[in-house]
Formats: sequence, structure tokens, C-alpha cells
Amino acid sequence: MKSGQFLIVICQLLIFSFFAVGDLPADTIVLDGGQVIKGDILAEKPTQLIIDIGVTVLTIPKQKILEYEYTKTLDEQQTDADSLAAVADKPKKLPGRLYYSSKLRKATIEKCVEAVSESVVKVSTPAGMGSGFFINEQGYLITNYHVIEKETKIEVIVFEEVKTGFEKKKFKKVKIEAINPFVDLALLKVEDLGDTKPKFAYLGKIDKIKVGETVFAIGNPLGLERTVTDGVISTKNRSFEGLVYIQTNADINPGNSGGPLFNLAGEVIGVTNMGYIFFGGLGFAIPIDYVKHFIDNRESFAYDKDQPNTGYKYLQPARRRNKSVPKFLKKKTKQK
Repeated sequence: MKSGQFLIVICQLLIFSFFAVGDLPADTIVLDGGQVIKGDILAEKPTQLIIDIGVTVLTIPKQKILEYEYTKTLDEQQTDADSLAAVADKPKKLPGRLYYSSKLRKATIEKCVEAVSESVVKVSTPAGMGSGFFINEQGYLITNYHVIEKETKIEVIVFEEVKTGFEKKKFKKVKIEAINPFVDLALLKVEDLGDTKPKFAYLGKIDKIKVGETVFAIGNPLGLERTVTDGVISTKNRSFEGLVYIQTNADINPGNSGGPLFNLAGEVIGVTNMGYIFFGGLGFAIPIDYVKHFIDNRESFAYDKDQPNTGYKYLQPARRRNKSVPKFLKKKTKQK
């Protein structure tokens, strides 16, 4: 279909869509010619959008689209009362797994922040503070190992939304479940939740993210609580000391450590752990695949308070084959 014919068809369908949709809430697509289409976006593909306008279903090439927006908020589209994002499928948590995943719809940063911000917490120790995020309703959360390194007195501050804003709730009974110093990850559990049901974040997939994709981080840089920074993925496979990191130009500062890096579907795609204060635009996050592997194999990294070398395994030195007294010791014995 030629460009002129395409616009004629669109204009005709716009008339139908006006009467069919009326004032009902609907997703909005703005074409490069200024025309506005309202309906329900059924699917978003790399090169096109599929939208139901009531009387028919349109397939619109993205090259003809100036901008588009999902009208419904994430909370309005969720299928589960405890969900934090719009889902196409029911939330999935396989047997034995601690985290949730699902097929989520993209939205704006504002809507995502509104939906996921309560899942982000502040992690404090006598030596400092960082960030973290809940992965389920039982109180399990992820942070960086270096945030709680050599510490056992840990506090978690939850920011619960109320009518007047956000209310802080401090929990002091926090258990270290597992640590992996080599990947800089720690799994904690808040054990004194009481009646509090924490909001949790969904974990995404590393193979779904693309370079140039918009992302945002939520954390507590320099103690500035619930700070949101945004940027794009600069590269998804930056190598440091044998590990792969996501590089982003979203600002990452001390205090962001352990916090989540989200995509525009409200899914966690990485855990922020490095940034350069004097070089803006250089932030790094641990890819979510490392995080999932750490959680799924948490028994291998289980923390033992009685073992100071938990997280490290050393080979025992070989025993001496010759058990007789060494010559230099024999000489000292004779001199005495």
C-alpha cells in the first residue's frame, strides 16, 4: 500500500474510531502527519503496533508513528492485587523459586515509578548504607554484598505509600541468607514484617533488553532517599575482571549500590553496583541473569555466621609426607 493510500485509509478509520471509542479510556497513537488514533494496543512488535479501534484491528508501521502512549496505569492493568505492573500473563513463580516473572507491558517512567517504587528499600549498617529491593512477599530482598560486607547488624527501611506521601517503616530483624562476594550479591530476609506485606519487583530477562533502550534506577544515593535517575543502556556486555556488566548513563552514586535498574515495563534487569562520581554517564549494573543464578543456587552460597570465610572456599594444604622432625629443629634441640 502506498503512503497516500495508507493515509486515506487511516483517515476513514479515524472517523469510525471516534464514534466507536468516544470518551472511553484508550491507548493513544500519534501519526507522523499529526493524526491521532485511540484504541487498545494489542501487541507491540519491533516494526509495528497492532491496535483494536473497536470496529476493526489496525496494523500500523512504526515508521509512520510519531509517538504512542498506554493510557491505563500499571496498577489499573494488573491481574493480581499484589502485582506491580501490567501483565499479559499471570505472575509466575516456579516451585522452589523465590522471585516472580511475567510478560509485562511497557509504560512511561512516571507510571513505572508509581508502580514499583515501594519495592525499593534502604539497607543500613553501622558502617554505611545502600539500597535493595524485595523479590517476593515473604520479605526476601536483594542487595550488593559490599553493602553488608563484614556486618551482621542490618536494618531495612521500607517506604510505604500512604495518602499523605510515603511512610518509613524500619525493620531490625534482618537475616543474611546467602552471599556471593565474587559477583557482589547478597540475599537478605526481613523476619519481623508482622502484618506488613512488602511490595515486590518482577525480574526480567537479559536477552530482551537492547542497547539504547530507556532504563531508570531507584535508590538512595548519598542518603537521598527514593531518588530516581534515568538514562539508556550504553552496552549490555561490558567486561570487568571476568564478569559482564550492563553499562548505563543513568546516574549511579554511592548509596545506589544494591538497588534495581528497571526497564520501561517495570522489570528489574540489573542490580546497580558501580558508578563514577566525577565522570557522569558511567554507571554499571549486575545483569539480572547473574542475580537469578545466585538466587536459584542460594544453598551453595548460604551464609554461616560461625564461619568467617563464608563465601570463600580454600583448599587445605597438603600434609607432610615425612613426619620426622626437620633438621633445623633437631639442631636447636641439641643446642639446648
